[in-house]
Amino acid sequence: MRYDDFRRSDNIDDRRDDSGGFGGGGGGFGIPIGGGGGLGIGTILVLGLIGWAVGIDPRILIGGAEILSGGGGAPSIQMDRPSQTSAKRGVPQDEMGSFISGVLGEIDDRWTEIFQAAGQQYTGPRVVLFRNATNGGRCGMAQSAMGPFYCPPDQQIFLDTNFFREVETRFRGCSGKACQFTAAYIIAHEAGHHVQNKLGILSRVQRLQQQAGSRAEANALQVRVELQADCLSGVWVNKEKQKRPNFLEEGDIDAALQTASAIGDDTLQRKAQGRVVPDSFTHGSAEQRRRWFMIGYQQGSVQACNTFAPGVNL
Repeated sequence: MRYDDFRRSDNIDDRRDDSGGFGGGGGGFGIPIGGGGGLGIGTILVLGLIGWAVGIDPRILIGGAEILSGGGGAPSIQMDRPSQTSAKRGVPQDEMGSFISGVLGEIDDRWTEIFQAAGQQYTGPRVVLFRNATNGGRCGMAQSAMGPFYCPPDQQIFLDTNFFREVETRFRGCSGKACQFTAAYIIAHEAGHHVQNKLGILSRVQRLQQQAGSRAEANALQVRVELQADCLSGVWVNKEKQKRPNFLEEGDIDAALQTASAIGDDTLQRKAQGRVVPDSFTHGSAEQRRRWFMIGYQQGSVQACNTFAPGVNL
């Protein structure tokens, strides 16, 4: 992936030098993510109450935790009172920070053009870089175990950059230089949630999930949200390639597809518990994630990413 000429965005809070501690104390409580097969029904209900209280779908927040834990383990999501945290705002000076800044700048530029073509205005998300843990604003505490996530009410993407190393070393989602494009795909996926937020999709899905008669029905809606974000990340790659025909290098698209397979719900469940439970999927299968990324990449159209269309084949 060639990114030297990418526009660097300064819409970044770099908190990687923070200790990860919080001021204020008290008022928080942990929600365990455990059990061999993903989140327990009791946890889902509690998360649902919290998410609806603060105006977000908690599944969007905990998706990364499912990725990192493989549906098992027992990381804890803390919902804490907001507290002050230091941050360096602007373009980071290290190589990883500069890369993320460049990817964000290009994502913002391409989506601005897409929105303008449709007669709409677009403002991009802020990216918060951190290590271990940081204040997640209205989405509670951001922890590295949660993986990258998007916080709708604050319009922020939270990213512990160690996650990219996890994708390469733990999940074998990429290797070598192609991991740069994998990182771009992951950032573009989270930006896809921001696009969904701007278009009112997340709020509509949240209402439908509140009305859902079962966990499986609510999960199925979340799968559509995640697959659409995969597709929207593909749309960005398509538009970026039109702008910079040589930005992709051999193996980049294959790396993105490999990553999509590595973090598919079926792949993670099979590794964690030796079996697959489709009703508990929240992000989609490996095949679905690959296919919807390619739909966005090949067609380059937001309309092609309508995973909610009646009769659509996920």
